[in-house]
Amino acid sequence: MELKVFCPHWGNENIKLGEFFRLAKQQGYDGIEYGFTDDSPTSKVDEIFNTAAKEDMLIIAQHYDTNEADYHKHYEVYNSWLWRMNNYKPFNINSQTGKDFFSFEENASLINAATKFSQDSGIKVHHETHRGKFSFAAHITKQYLQKIPDLQITLDASHWVCVAESFLKNQQEAMHLAIERTEHIHARVGYEEGPQVPDPRVPEWQYALDMHLNWWDKIAARKTNEGTDAVLTITPEFGPFPYMVSMPFTQQPITNQWEVNAYMMQLLRERYG
Repeated sequence: MELKVFCPHWGNENIKLGEFFRLAKQQGYDGIEYGFTDDSPTSKVDEIFNTAAKEDMLIIAQHYDTNEADYHKHYEVYNSWLWRMNNYKPFNINSQTGKDFFSFEENASLINAATKFSQDSGIKVHHETHRGKFSFAAHITKQYLQKIPDLQITLDASHWVCVAESFLKNQQEAMHLAIERTEHIHARVGYEEGPQVPDPRVPEWQYALDMHLNWWDKIAARKTNEGTDAVLTITPEFGPFPYMVSMPFTQQPITNQWEVNAYMMQLLRERYG
C-alpha cells in the first residue's frame, strides 16, 4: 500500500498561495486538498493547479458549497462543478454531496452523476461523510452504501460521532460497511459533543484519538491487503474557528492549527507508512 498525505488549505487562506505550497512540501505532505467553490474564478483555479505543478504537488479538489435548495438547480450546479474539474485532472475529488433534506432518490441521483463523471473522466470521486449532506449520520449513510454498491466515501467519522453523541458502539454494522468502502480519510478527531477535540496531543483527549485510530487502522489494514498498487489518501483536517475553540474576548485560537495537522500527519505516517 502507498500512503499519500494531503495538507488542507482550509484555515491557511492568509498564506500566499506559492508560500503555502512550499510550506506544505517542506512539512512533508504529498499534496494539498483545496476547496473550489461553484463560482471560483477560472484565473484562480488555473493559478492553483499551475502552482501545484510547479511545486510537484498533488491536488485533491474538494467540493463543498453547492447550496441550492431546489434539487433540479442543485443537480445542474453540481454536475457543472464536476465537469469543470475535468479540465484540470486533480488526483481525485472529495465531494460533500447532496443535502440532508433531499430524498434518497434525489441524493442517489447526485451520487450517480458523480459515478458517471468518474467513468467518463477517469477522476475518482469520494463522497465525504459530513453534517448537512446525504451522509450526515452513520445509520443514514449505511442505507446508501447498501443500495449503491459502487459508492465510495471519504470517512470523516468526527461528524458521525458528533451527530450521534457517541462513538457509535451501537452501530457496528454501519461502521464496518463504511470502513470497507472508505478510499480517503479526513483525520480529524471528534468527540461526543463536537466534531473537533481542542488538541489531540494532550492526555485528556487520548480516548477520542484512540477511537478514531481504531477505525483508521482497519482501513489501512484493508488497503494493505489489497496489495502494492493500493493507495490510501489522508488529509489531517483539524480546522480553524469555529471548529477550533477560541479564547473569550481575545478570539485567539487555543492551539496552532498547522502544528496539530503536522502532528497528525507524522503520527499517521509512522503508523501506516
